[in-house]
Amino acid sequence: MPLFTYTARDQSGAIVNNRLDAPSRAEALRRLQARGLQPVRLGETGSGEAREAPTLRGRWARFGAGGATTAALRTPRFSRALRLPFLETLHDLTTSGLSASEAVRLLAVRIHEPRLRSLCTQLWERLSEGAPLSQAMAASPEVFDESTINLLQAGEATGNLHDTLAKLIEHLSAQRDLRQQISAALAYPAFMLTVAAGVVLFFLFFLLPRLESLLGALGGELPLATRLLVAGSDLLLHYGWFVLGVIIFGLLSFWRWRGTPAGRLTTDAWLLRLPIIGAFARDRTGLAFGQTLSVLLENGVTTAEALRMTERQIDNRVHRAAFDVAIDRVMEGESLSVALRPTGCFPDLVLDQLAVGENTGNVVPALKKIAADYRRRLATQLNRFTRVMASGVLVAVFVFVGFIAYAIVTAVFELSNSFQM
Repeated sequence: MPLFTYTARDQSGAIVNNRLDAPSRAEALRRLQARGLQPVRLGETGSGEAREAPTLRGRWARFGAGGATTAALRTPRFSRALRLPFLETLHDLTTSGLSASEAVRLLAVRIHEPRLRSLCTQLWERLSEGAPLSQAMAASPEVFDESTINLLQAGEATGNLHDTLAKLIEHLSAQRDLRQQISAALAYPAFMLTVAAGVVLFFLFFLLPRLESLLGALGGELPLATRLLVAGSDLLLHYGWFVLGVIIFGLLSFWRWRGTPAGRLTTDAWLLRLPIIGAFARDRTGLAFGQTLSVLLENGVTTAEALRMTERQIDNRVHRAAFDVAIDRVMEGESLSVALRPTGCFPDLVLDQLAVGENTGNVVPALKKIAADYRRRLATQLNRFTRVMASGVLVAVFVFVGFIAYAIVTAVFELSNSFQM
């Protein structure tokens, strides 16, 4: 009888590594499910050497778009960006009446995008061996996170997989729209900064050397503004690369330090103190809390699991630590609205709305209302941030160009007056 080695998650979420005797891979998966384990990896041991069960990922990598065999096997790299397109396509097919497994099988054959097709091929292989959709997706953690898998697992258990997919897609689409709004808000200031940098470089390397030659040929004493401009230009031309290297080294060192737990906690605390960015970070925490928790609770995930998964969706480490303390208090029997009050993450009005929802048994509608309010506030803040950044960059560019013009004009007038005298 074949011997299988497996890595799985138990009901508490802990990782379990062990071996299992089973006549086939499908039977091994069934026995793991009967034990309450969620398989992450399953390999068959043969001739004293563990080997992974073959997947279609390698077989698909041997073929190009025209079916030609490549010389080397290539494993496609998956990313979180594939999650929403896959779920949207899967939902469209299940809306037409197909089961989830049949929809995945059809996608593995029909879809054209290589990485998405390879992902569907892998999922179909696991589904064909008897694994449910949520467990098939759990074997691709680089695409599907724990919240997505648990939501679909709850939908499968309640028989509402189609509705769960629709709510999950709505949730993920809202997150994608927020990221796009942030990118759009930063695009115009970034463009203006690029233009400003181009103006500075053009002046330093093209205009100012010719101006210095002209003024030197005319002789005379230059005004203070012109001397400052020439001195600044010489400083940048002679020591610019050194200054740029120091700046790049400082930024890289800061970024590496921010990647540490202590650095991330410290810098997130700094962000909360900034005038506009701090309010934006607090509102993002509120939006993640309302959106994620409402979707999880609405789809049958237990309160304890939903709160822990919501905590992992909060980006700011200061808020995440405060939320972790609040979850412990909720587990001890305290209401969520009372437990969240000492965190300082939410204003009193939001906590009052949550308390009303808890008292009336309408927690999910209250959370959805809170998420909608935060979404509107974030849209307003993004518009305000865009205007402030664009105005600040324009003012800086105009001031710099005006200073250059003033320095040149005053130098010309000064020299012309010296010739008249």
